[in-house]
Amino acid sequence: MATAKIAITIEEDVLNRLDLLVKSHTFPNRSKAIQEAIKEKLNKIENNRLERECLKLTPEFEQALADEEISSEIEEWPEY
Repeated sequence: MATAKIAITIEEDVLNRLDLLVKSHTFPNRSKAIQEAIKEKLNKIENNRLERECLKLTPEFEQALADEEISSEIEEWPEY
């Protein structure tokens, strides 16, 4: 996968904590640690968004959607 080099500004205490993780071999380097943290945060945001959208669904609405789809497909089914 292609990568891009960027510059970031980070609070010193966060950087110190990050460096401790690198030093203890939790991560091979700062870049890898930051990449994983960003991926994790993005996944969390995306999952929360999906969860919020799913909460909007009700069993009645889902059944209505299913019934609507079935009724439109019935016309296409061959008669036996």
